Amino acid sequence: MNNNTPLEHLMRLLASLPGLGNRSARRIALHLLSKRGALMVPLANALMDTAENVKSCSNCGNLDMIDPCAICSSHKRDDSQICVVAQVSDVWAIERTGAYRGRYHVLGGLLSALDGVGPDDLRISKLVERMEGGSGTVEEVILALSATVDGQSTAHYISDHISGLGVKVSHLAHGVPVGGELDYLDDGTIITALKSRS
Repeated sequence: MNNNTPLEHLMRLLASLPGLGNRSARRIALHLLSKRGALMVPLANALMDTAENVKSCSNCGNLDMIDPCAICSSHKRDDSQICVVAQVSDVWAIERTGAYRGRYHVLGGLLSALDGVGPDDLRISKLVERMEGGSGTVEEVILALSATVDGQSTAHYISDHISGLGVKVSHLAHGVPVGGELDYLDDGTIITALKSRS
């Protein structure tokens, strides 16, 4: 098959998406072509509409059609708390619970020496700016980062950089999940749960 055809180009683009390989990309491209009017054209229009209208919030890094985003613009949110997350998907996961009413800060990733991601590649300085410019309203920073090596090193880095600002720093609890059975958990999870017991 000619590598310069629109179909080949589509398959290459699909294969570059996370979790998709060449085979999956081929199947998706063929499925889209078989449902051209019902699926492919509306999908193309939705992609174009999203590309043109969705933007990153200049304050917190969330995605929305307005800047600042709806969460940053809301007067019903608690200004005393900032929940620091790695990605926008983490904001959506926390918002889905309805249990948190504070503000957010999206880093845009985690520190990773292996991947060449350093502090300047993340929105850490913007977090410090928000806290320094918040005229003392921020009382707690919640580090909602993953329990991986990268997540924990990022949490330590942020803790060190905001320690002099007089703000409480807390972390999400780690350990036994609700409904989890001890026999099925790995040793690291059990150790963390024992150390973080309440």
